[in-house]
Amino acid sequence: MVSKLLKSGLATAVALSLSYSFADAKQLGAELWGTAGDQDSTFMAMTKKMGDLGFVISDPHPHINDHYAHKYGSTKLDNLGFFSTAHNDKMRKLLEDYPEFGGFTPFNLHIYKNQGKDVTWVGHLRPEVMADIVGVTDPVARATWSAIFPELDNLILKEMGSTKVKNLYFDSLPEKTMMKFKLSFDLADFDDDIEMFVEEFQESFEEAFEDAGYLIAGYKNVKEAYDYAEQDFKYPAYWVYSLCHFPFSNAIFNDVPEAGIFAPCSLYMYVNEEEDTLYMGMPLLANWAKVANITDPEKLKLIEDLDAEIIKVFTEELEAEEIE
Repeated sequence: MVSKLLKSGLATAVALSLSYSFADAKQLGAELWGTAGDQDSTFMAMTKKMGDLGFVISDPHPHINDHYAHKYGSTKLDNLGFFSTAHNDKMRKLLEDYPEFGGFTPFNLHIYKNQGKDVTWVGHLRPEVMADIVGVTDPVARATWSAIFPELDNLILKEMGSTKVKNLYFDSLPEKTMMKFKLSFDLADFDDDIEMFVEEFQESFEEAFEDAGYLIAGYKNVKEAYDYAEQDFKYPAYWVYSLCHFPFSNAIFNDVPEAGIFAPCSLYMYVNEEEDTLYMGMPLLANWAKVANITDPEKLKLIEDLDAEIIKVFTEELEAEEIE
């Protein structure tokens, strides 16, 4: 039944997931759809049609594998691409009510192909799992969020002509799924100009993380996008950085390319004007280990160390307060 649905290209993500049963109480973390051969050109053509559905790709990163080969001398991948994706119109109200959704706004539409394998895989983390990670429990908000994805999934299945599916099952998420911070400020120190505060903080943030060996792989000015569209938005400043650590990603994705559904990390920041407070948050890398079933001790140590390091940069270099 599943193969017929995939061959027709008309299955929704919901219908596809219902086609599977799983005896244990495991959770479905992601569905990756496979098409025989090197399908990079097909995928790129498909991304050009996403805009017709309202999906916006910001800061795309195709063929990360080429950079691995150039920098480290080799790679196990023929293709690895990160396409940071969001539906601005459908996210506006959700972000106003639950700014934590910025941890996956944008989310990664992922493509990869292993060397020596004749299948190109495309997919993303399941929206229900994204909602679990950012901590949104309201059923209406979760349903609204999940309803964004089937139209995109149908497009992927249709345009890619997928005939295979790879499901990532996992036992549970980590006890703590998010790192969150706040930074209070006195707007009077910035001539009562929020933009001045934002610019100065962004300079400090980018310098601190670049000095620590991280790449700013993307930047999405959410507030500016809504201003440009002449749409009201609750927060006077809201933006999302895409954060990457190249040696870490090379160490993980060459062996576990499925984990790329999490990359690059979306780090949201927004100003609560009434409190003169900047709030920040990002899914912990510990989620990668759980959902992608990473068990190698060296990789687990890398994940643990990087989570700790990111928190340290926030609390020590940027003097932010970690919050629950």
